[in-house]
Amino acid sequence: MSAIGRALGMIGSMTWEILWALILGFALSALIQALVKKSTIVRLLGDATPRTLAIAAALGAASSSCSYAAAALARALFRKGADFIAANAFMIASTNLVVELGVILALLMGWQFTAAEFIGGPIMIVLLALLLRVLIRPALLRAARAQADKGIAGSMEGHAAMDMSVEGDAPFWRKLFSPAGFTSVSNVFVMEWAAIVRDLVIGLVIAGVLAAWVPDSFWQSLFLAHDPTGSAIIGPLIGPLVAILSFVCSIGNVPLAVVLWTGGISFGGVVAFIFADLIILPILNIYRRYYGTKTALLLGAALYATATIAGYLVELLFR
Repeated sequence: MSAIGRALGMIGSMTWEILWALILGFALSALIQALVKKSTIVRLLGDATPRTLAIAAALGAASSSCSYAAAALARALFRKGADFIAANAFMIASTNLVVELGVILALLMGWQFTAAEFIGGPIMIVLLALLLRVLIRPALLRAARAQADKGIAGSMEGHAAMDMSVEGDAPFWRKLFSPAGFTSVSNVFVMEWAAIVRDLVIGLVIAGVLAAWVPDSFWQSLFLAHDPTGSAIIGPLIGPLVAILSFVCSIGNVPLAVVLWTGGISFGGVVAFIFADLIILPILNIYRRYYGTKTALLLGAALYATATIAGYLVELLFR
């Protein structure tokens, strides 16, 4: 089979396996977003206590998003009064603790990666909260809020600004089965697809090309695959760097994770790569627009460190 044929075969196979998981995940997300107002989310995220961070993680996991939309939504919540740390905990959860990602990881790579996602995600949130408490001082936070209030566009601003939840105080089931509820759920469902389709297509194409044209020996050499100890050490360090340079985030980085895993990166390296979807170069530039250069650099460094540490910890847990 030609290299082009192998690439197309891989793209087609992954697309079929991913499709139903995305339909399931986005349907669940649409139900939540249609019934929970964003003003309620802001009210619940007013500080960075452990309880609030747990709520942020739960709400983020229920509101799945692409990485661009997650970053835009975090800024929108911050502007409306949410705590900076809680808003970023919500951002992490909305891309890394979602149902569709867990299902896709189980289908393409095995249940261990799904377990690592749901164990490593909370670890990453706790680590990020600790780091941001140290790195983002009050004066810098005020400057970040002033920059955020300028409303400079990044990407997916419309997605973040929209609140299509059903109005009124009717009971959950009445809202859900009302005409307004049906309309809201369907609209959110379509928007979720629109948000991720670009990254998904790019990720599948890049994964197919790399699998067909880049020999496994290259990856094995890069990740020290023939030295288990060295591979476990370097994997979580280099995995996020590959993610930063890949320009692919959200669900789109899972096909690339499959290629890296097949090529010899360590278990923790794969997990760190997946968790680094929020620090690809275009999103780092968006943070600069949102919060200013210094805050963007500190946030990016904190996200890199937390993805790496989470990778090491799940490597130890699953070894």
